[in-house]
Amino acid sequence: MMKPAPIQFEQNVRRALGNAGLQRAMARAKSGFIDKRRAAVSALPEFEALREQAAAIKAHTLENLADYLEQFESQVHATGGQVHWARTPEEACEAVLAICHKAGARTVTKGKTMAGEEIGVNQALSEAGIEPVETDLGEYIIQLAGERPSHIIAPAVHKTREEVSELFHHHHQPLGFNDRLREIPELVDQARKVLRGRFLQADVGITGANFLVVETGSSVIVTNEGNGDLTATLPRVHIVIAGIEKIVPTLADTAVLLRVLARSATGQEMSAYTTFSTGPRRDGDLDGPEEFHVVLIDNGRIDMLGNEFRDMLRCIRCGACLNHCPVYGAIGGHAYGSVYPGPMGAILTPAIAGLEESRDLPQACTLNGRCNSVCPVKIPLTSLLRALRSRQWDLKLVTQRSRYLLRIWAFVAKRPRLYHWMARLGIGLLGRIARGKGRFTALPFAGAWTGARDFPAPQGITFQHAWKKQKLP
Repeated sequence: MMKPAPIQFEQNVRRALGNAGLQRAMARAKSGFIDKRRAAVSALPEFEALREQAAAIKAHTLENLADYLEQFESQVHATGGQVHWARTPEEACEAVLAICHKAGARTVTKGKTMAGEEIGVNQALSEAGIEPVETDLGEYIIQLAGERPSHIIAPAVHKTREEVSELFHHHHQPLGFNDRLREIPELVDQARKVLRGRFLQADVGITGANFLVVETGSSVIVTNEGNGDLTATLPRVHIVIAGIEKIVPTLADTAVLLRVLARSATGQEMSAYTTFSTGPRRDGDLDGPEEFHVVLIDNGRIDMLGNEFRDMLRCIRCGACLNHCPVYGAIGGHAYGSVYPGPMGAILTPAIAGLEESRDLPQACTLNGRCNSVCPVKIPLTSLLRALRSRQWDLKLVTQRSRYLLRIWAFVAKRPRLYHWMARLGIGLLGRIARGKGRFTALPFAGAWTGARDFPAPQGITFQHAWKKQKLP
């Protein structure tokens, strides 16, 4: 189950900023994601039009979600599959375990599924005596490390190559792999050899779903490794775990969303594998599972449909907001203490797990708006974060010190003459202290800021004064 640790957020941040290996890994990953997305978007002139269309598709689906969910269930049944409804993570895990027990499962292979992370399915399987085996390379790495994903599309982005080499050397030696490997192709090849046998041994395969298509009753996954295909087709039973918001009405709608997904996530035109799974194996099929199950999870999503955070349910889990967030880029995903990190996680976690349990997360944002500008379904992330901050204020989840300082600020801001006078006074004072240096390397009460960057010195006049000098309307 999702168990955020917001009370420890500040400590998590300090550890992350002091972790040299994490900082190196995050710096390398950040530029790669951003540059590749920029190139992919620039090569598609209609990308902005597709964003508008994708946002409209998701908004329409959410407006009619109850009807579409019923239609999806009917279509899955018509193709020979089964749908299981789960209000809570516990109910979802119970449904998965019931299917596994009926199948006599001892080993379960898993594709990457954030919904599975959300409900804690690995822990539930292990406690029931069933071995879960992650088959996505990133998920496999963090499973060896005993960690949770730090990114929703690149689970092990926080790991350096040296750390992965050490993990493989430690865990693969008992399997007969004695050489310490350091090159990426060698590490990937060794993981492939280790996992190959696990695919063949598995009784049940579990995947997530990028989309659930109402028209055909299909689940859709996009991967770059092909592990999802093996997980879905080789075992006798295939279980799909997904939130109810993954519903998409038609195949044509799915095509639009696929065009913005990969470009936003990894800068690809399309992922290497886009797989539609529709029901169990039919007569004449060469492969496929004997049973096909879809576990649909609520876990707070229905409540979100009825409040100001509905737009967050449009999220297609591309990770673009994480890749462009300066806060996430500095501290990584584990600092958020939740399955969902970054801007999307700072909204989803309070909405799902409760604001009181995750009060620090809405504050982990500079409100710079980069996440809004890159979201492929145009979620107003910064507006939702401000709404959460307002709710925090109303629920008195803000410290007394913060409430006191904000009241002082509000008093001044509501009185233009006082505000302008104080602004002129402060700018003049800071300008004298700067003595033409142009920036401050240290400031009283702003050590957290100047500890990582210089603070620009005022240029002598206020913004209002500069505006008037320009004689603009």
